[in-house]
Amino acid sequence: MTAKGKGKALSRRDDIKLIFSCYAPRGKNLSAQGLLDFIQKEQMNSQADMKAVEQIIENYEINKTVKAKKSMTFGGFLRYMESEDCSVNNKDHNKVYHDMDWALCHYFISSSHNTYLIGDQLVGRSHLHAYVSALRRGCRCLEIDCWDGPDQEPVVYHGYTLTSKILFKEVIATIEQHAFEVSSYPVILSLENHCTPLQQEMMAEYLKTILGEKLLDMTINDTFAKELPSPEELKNKILIKNKKIGLLQDTILKKGTNRHGEVGHCIEDDDDEEEAEEETAKCKSPNSRLTGEKKIALAMALSDLVIYTKSIHFVSFKHSIANQKFYENTSLAEAKARKLAMNSGAKFVLHNMKFITRIYPAGSRALSSNYNPQEFWNVGAQMVALNFQSLGEAMDLNRGKFQDNGNCGYILKPHFMRVSEKPFDPNAFQPDFKPTNLLVKVISGYSLPVPRGSKGIDPYVRVEIHGVSADNVKKQTNYVKKNAMNPRWDEIMTFAIQVPDLALVRFIVEDQNAILANEFIAQYTLHLTSMNPGYRWVPLLSKEGISLDPASLFIYVWFS
Repeated sequence: MTAKGKGKALSRRDDIKLIFSCYAPRGKNLSAQGLLDFIQKEQMNSQADMKAVEQIIENYEINKTVKAKKSMTFGGFLRYMESEDCSVNNKDHNKVYHDMDWALCHYFISSSHNTYLIGDQLVGRSHLHAYVSALRRGCRCLEIDCWDGPDQEPVVYHGYTLTSKILFKEVIATIEQHAFEVSSYPVILSLENHCTPLQQEMMAEYLKTILGEKLLDMTINDTFAKELPSPEELKNKILIKNKKIGLLQDTILKKGTNRHGEVGHCIEDDDDEEEAEEETAKCKSPNSRLTGEKKIALAMALSDLVIYTKSIHFVSFKHSIANQKFYENTSLAEAKARKLAMNSGAKFVLHNMKFITRIYPAGSRALSSNYNPQEFWNVGAQMVALNFQSLGEAMDLNRGKFQDNGNCGYILKPHFMRVSEKPFDPNAFQPDFKPTNLLVKVISGYSLPVPRGSKGIDPYVRVEIHGVSADNVKKQTNYVKKNAMNPRWDEIMTFAIQVPDLALVRFIVEDQNAILANEFIAQYTLHLTSMNPGYRWVPLLSKEGISLDPASLFIYVWFS
């Protein structure tokens, strides 16, 4: 909260004054011992000691006389309570703290679909800023739809639509400039390649010349391993995800060979790639595929740039166990992936322990809406690709999930999704899991935003749990009439959560007073495992994910 906001809050925070008075009797200042008691009992921090308390007083008390007595005024206590130290989100999770040395397939990877679009996929604009925006939000897998352009210059746009076109070379230059601004962990370029071999060679040339040392064009240490490298090993590298001719061993053996002009062919099934599903959903273009197999031509210069992310067709889990290589990955449309997740959840989890799976939205989503990503994270799918330009619940969940681990774009999957001691089925009861009981008391709100043109809001708070199907639940408070500045609810909600490691908690503030339907005011989403216990404030974000500071909720969190 800003200093100005804090100053205005002093006369309004009766909720925090009540807590203060419990540990500072008769309206006196709060002693160091009183603050220690509060932190240990209410904030449930048994590790806190007098040294830590004295540092808090030093940091947040501005009255020098009171500070010298190792005490705190209410103003100092309020500054502490509204600081990062008392946020609902564990501040230690704002930096990379996961083990980054596991194979790439053991991470959830922040992934974008049709990254080039800033609007819908029929008439929306393609823009370089869409790539900059995605990267700055921690996205690590970007999609590039490549088509033949004039003057042998490949272009990027949504084929067979009225979306505008941008040059492939400018896309690559933009990615090169911004790839590692937010995160040093690898960026994966998912190419949806419709170009002829001649323009594919141009693509390969641009990838090599523009990306330079950032491009991963050979295996780590020029050796052939038996599993994918880790995000740590791939730091500051850009990987190409595309079809590939032959085996990875062939690429290693032919390193340094001039492949200019060489073309290979591979079989592409009717439902093999994303564009097939999308084209089917369009107006039966004359360019749509015929049913059955089709050979596609691939420039060897581009094929050789595909190292650890070779795209292949998914047949079945049984087929993958017998045939799929560790460096091969599959893409599935949401409907097919959903069917597999519902009918073969445990097999899907086991598959994703070895291989990378990318899920993409249905081609019928003409307005670039999104599916619920949680159902695919529940089966361990790594690249759950969303339309980053589309606002709403799906992107709120994505933002909340990937703000963890320092917003680096990689989240280590839970142990039971990495090691197959016993198959995990997200659709089944988990007798071996210890459930978490969560209590949330929604106490109050502060400085909630009022929509333009509105005479006031009647706010209420909804708390949602997003996780395995058994854990999905929503509960809400009553509304408070015409109060955006300091609404008070004091309502308790309890949740029993079977699989806490997969659960996200979403706080939503809405206006009951809206004319047509309850109107979105603000939200905040985070991992259940990132929640701090005790009295905490919840920072609120806009639909666009922008901070609405000083707007916040004040809550109490308790786990058992």
